[in-house]
Amino acid sequence: MKYLWLTAYTDIIESLRARWFMVYSMVFGGLVVILFAFGLAESRIMGFTGLSRLLITYIQLSMAILPVFVLITTVRSVAGDREAGVFEYLLSLPITLSAWFWGRVFGRFFVVFLPVLLAMVGAIVWGVIKGAEVPWELLIYYTGLLMSLAWCFLGIGMLISTIARSSDVAQGAAFVVWLSLLLFLDLILLGVMIREHLPPETAVAIALANPMQVFRTATMMLFDPQLVLLGPTAYVILDNFGQAGYIAYAIVYPILLGTGCAWLGYLLFKRSDLP
Repeated sequence: MKYLWLTAYTDIIESLRARWFMVYSMVFGGLVVILFAFGLAESRIMGFTGLSRLLITYIQLSMAILPVFVLITTVRSVAGDREAGVFEYLLSLPITLSAWFWGRVFGRFFVVFLPVLLAMVGAIVWGVIKGAEVPWELLIYYTGLLMSLAWCFLGIGMLISTIARSSDVAQGAAFVVWLSLLLFLDLILLGVMIREHLPPETAVAIALANPMQVFRTATMMLFDPQLVLLGPTAYVILDNFGQAGYIAYAIVYPILLGTGCAWLGYLLFKRSDLP
């Protein structure tokens, strides 16, 4: 455990000094500033006002930005060190492969989630200063959703990084994965499957295997509990999960998926020819 946390600490320090982290932090911090600048905290939509309205818009934008940032920055972890010849040096140190691998995972998770969390905290602090009511339940729920989404794509990124033999290949594969998930993002596209006589339950199950779709549907459920925007698809989701069940699924499933991908990546990493 000592070497695991030392590896995580080293990865955090290196990431905080990197240019990509500055850009990454500025993107999420800039989102909150822009949303306040355009007066979203004072607008109203479907009964949501103040910070609730701002958080809803912020999390919808995060869904598009967070996965690709996490993937692109994570896939270079193992593949980049392999190209740089770090593993030859690593093998001479009294550190296990598991401590190094999982240390990188936990360190990178802290780095990618920190700007997202700080941006939300900054919005809450600014709202309190302005006298706005803080939606604590919404804040906790959205924080859990963003945390599970970040962990999910972190695990996927570590798996890609382990398989790829170079950082360029890893980045290309990460972009393909992100684009493929985007193509299956909208449940409306499943109408084509249903028209081809695919059972609705099967079509929805395929869609809900996509962590981005799970995240998107969960964020919609707070301001649209009956999921009217999804049409007939909502009946399948609500009948099988219920509102509370789906909210729990939206948090647990991405975490399990990310953990499974990271564990598979570790097994492949341990059995591979490191140099």
